[in-house]
Amino acid sequence: MLEFLIRDAKTAPKSFGYRLNNGLVTLEDQEEALTDPKWAYEFARYILGADIEVCQEGAIKEPEWAYQFAKDIPGADIEVCQEQAVKDPYWAYRFARYVKGANIKVCQEAIKDPEWAYKFARDIKGASIEICQEAAVKEPVWAYEFANYISGADIEVCQKVAIKDPKWAYYFARYVTGADIEICQGGAVKDPKWAHEFARDVIHNT
Repeated sequence: MLEFLIRDAKTAPKSFGYRLNNGLVTLEDQEEALTDPKWAYEFARYILGADIEVCQEGAIKEPEWAYQFAKDIPGADIEVCQEQAVKDPYWAYRFARYVKGANIKVCQEAIKDPEWAYKFARDIKGASIEICQEAAVKEPVWAYEFANYISGADIEVCQKVAIKDPKWAYYFARYVTGADIEICQGGAVKDPKWAHEFARDVIHNT
């Protein structure tokens, strides 16, 4: 039985990924590579003579591989790759941060997710604090993070959102310079735990 299994394993068709990883792919396999965005990217990166333009068309069908293509493949069309990468906020952030020639404004405008809007403002040179803040303050935690860590944040705007959650109302009052203690207290006391923490750590030390 084992003999048959070994024989079948040797004669069974190997996947494209297996062949690529084992140096068995040639230029003749480019059409097959285009059936999967990851394979299209890897074909362009590792196979000498690959048609970059054609592989790019295959790779950019998914934001992740549009980003990877722009970052790693010489001759990639940055604008075309960016157009697809920014359809996902995570890859829009990474595109702006790691791809040379990225259009920061385009990447930024694509980010509507609060977490990545905050990180965009934190990490990307040339980011618009105002635009990032508008997206970040959709959730209390990121409104707090934005106010606490981003230079130029509008404390009042961030505070209005942060205090909607007692936990972040407490953190806002305790750690954000310029916080309105009375307003934050109004948010914190909606939960007994944070009301207690507020009285102990904020009011007691004021």
